[in-house]
Amino acid sequence: MKLNKLLIHVILIMVSITMIVPFAWMALTAFKTVTESTSVNPFTIFPAKWITSNFTEVINNMDFMKLYLNTLLLIVGRVFFAVMTSTIAGYALARLDFPGKTMCFGLVLFQMMVPSQIFIIPQYLMVSKLGMLDTIFALIFPGLVSAFGTFLLRQTFMSLPRDLEEAARIDGCNIGQTFLLIMMPLVRSGMIALGIFTAVFAYKDLMWPMIVNKNVMPLSAALAKMQGQYTNNYPQLMAASLLACIPMIILYLIFQKQFVEGIATSGGKL
Repeated sequence: MKLNKLLIHVILIMVSITMIVPFAWMALTAFKTVTESTSVNPFTIFPAKWITSNFTEVINNMDFMKLYLNTLLLIVGRVFFAVMTSTIAGYALARLDFPGKTMCFGLVLFQMMVPSQIFIIPQYLMVSKLGMLDTIFALIFPGLVSAFGTFLLRQTFMSLPRDLEEAARIDGCNIGQTFLLIMMPLVRSGMIALGIFTAVFAYKDLMWPMIVNKNVMPLSAALAKMQGQYTNNYPQLMAASLLACIPMIILYLIFQKQFVEGIATSGGKL
């Protein structure tokens, strides 16, 4: 038994190291010179002299406050609409009986199976027809609904006993009151998990922002434009990447407990 535990711990440590090394390399490169960052010497791990000019130049050349704001609006917008629409649709598919219910759920599953890149052209045409290109709304548009979120919340609602709804109906609650006052608070962990997943997906979304917007950009698109065709200033690129990681690090530190609870509660029902 002790040998098994030791083996498990060794494997977990090795996996953790493989996950930490890229982040450590990024942080160390941000304090190096261009020469050190491109050195082929395998022992050039730590910078010979820790410099902060990379951060200064990046902050001076890029409007990080505007990029942070655009990214924040992108994340908040997608999280709000995804959680709201997924919760309503998930409850309807799990608890209500209506014509075409099976077909609607089948369409949700079908959308989950299809690569998201297939919807880029129709979504672009829709945003263009609305005259909303190069706006915050254009960034939020693909996240107005979430097939994954609908499926996740449906499974979470399915796990709740029907006696709760029957008791609410006996007490005089209609469908809306039952949903808002009784059922929705019970799936809060699933809603939080969906919100965090949506926030992470929105934060690292690159293709869609670069297609629909030229000026109103989130952090991911701005970082992609820092890469040159022939040469790259890796220290400045890593410094900008390190600054771009701050929102997600803060988000995880704040919602770490809810994230773990959401995965534990909803993941087992998928």
